[in-house]
Amino acid sequence: MVSPPADSPEARRYNRIRRWLSIADFLLGLLFLILLLFTGWNGGLRDIAYSASSWYTVQVFVYVLMLMLIGKVLGLGLDYYSFRLEHSFNLSNQRLRAWAWDETKGLLVGVVLGTIVVELLYFIIRQAPQYWWLIAWAAFLGLFVLMAQLAPLILFPIFYKFEPLQDEELKSRLVKLSEAAGTRVRGVYKWNLSEKSKKANAALTGLGNTRRIILADTLLEHYSPDEIEAVLAHELGHHVHKHILKSIAVQAGVTLAGFSAANWILHYAMERRHFFDTLSDFANLPLLVLVSTVLSFLLLPALNAFSRYNERQADRYAFRSIANIQPFVSSMNKLAEQNLAERSPSKWVEWFFHSHPAISRRVAAAEAWAKQPKTAGAH
Repeated sequence: MVSPPADSPEARRYNRIRRWLSIADFLLGLLFLILLLFTGWNGGLRDIAYSASSWYTVQVFVYVLMLMLIGKVLGLGLDYYSFRLEHSFNLSNQRLRAWAWDETKGLLVGVVLGTIVVELLYFIIRQAPQYWWLIAWAAFLGLFVLMAQLAPLILFPIFYKFEPLQDEELKSRLVKLSEAAGTRVRGVYKWNLSEKSKKANAALTGLGNTRRIILADTLLEHYSPDEIEAVLAHELGHHVHKHILKSIAVQAGVTLAGFSAANWILHYAMERRHFFDTLSDFANLPLLVLVSTVLSFLLLPALNAFSRYNERQADRYAFRSIANIQPFVSSMNKLAEQNLAERSPSKWVEWFFHSHPAISRRVAAAEAWAKQPKTAGAH
């Protein structure tokens, strides 16, 4: 077995900086929430919202808007550093003005979606204070599925340009591959990623009638049809193994636990600590977000382990679906080089931070698969 290429010092440095950026972003958000709750600033923001209108719905909107604007301003330095980081490692094509416009669009989309979610949440709390957490759990699960369906049609085009793939031969090949996996796609699209990034990517997005294949132009330009087919075969493996449904089920369990914990903590904060007068006092929103943030942090290693298991299953499906394992191996190595990914991160880094197995492990698994005797007719 050929040893995988070693990670360059540049790749290790890039990924180390990105990890520290994600840690700093997490700690900054955590500190912001704690300060809001324990300094009484959230009450001051609520009072400003009260003074803006006598309508509860407008008050909630003003409160959400202020929270998101303050959070954006606090995190702007890290966001800008991340933008500069991509340029310093020659991974970005995006100009400062385009980045600023994307940040503005992201904030506007966040305000719209955040307002919808928070308005729905407090409507449920006001209508059914005793069972709000169960009703909200069901409603949020429905929203999650709805957004998975609508994202390719509404959200993605806000930030990227898509156009139907013109290469009919490749398109036909990929559609046949998807049909063999038992899934119907509603189109194959070229994703104009190069306007912003030099990295490569591909995905099977959407649910039901919105399911589509998207291929970054950076992938189409530098990868052979066999390599692109190998990348897509992996994505189709997620469909074959029903990973989307399984992930929704896992998310449902995590969300239910989160809402249950939030209900207990809200009652404790209101009845024992007298932080809030009523459950429908939207100044308790930072507490709900804090519960969600802490729970997500504690569950991150387990959720990443589940994701890595799914990725290994999808890889094995790809091995069975392509004629030769070599395009999978070469595509993995190309992606590692082009995206400046670590091929062999330390075990604790992979355990805590990575939702995908290390590229060196994926390549080794592919080479081991190729050496196994194949049963006639196996698929």
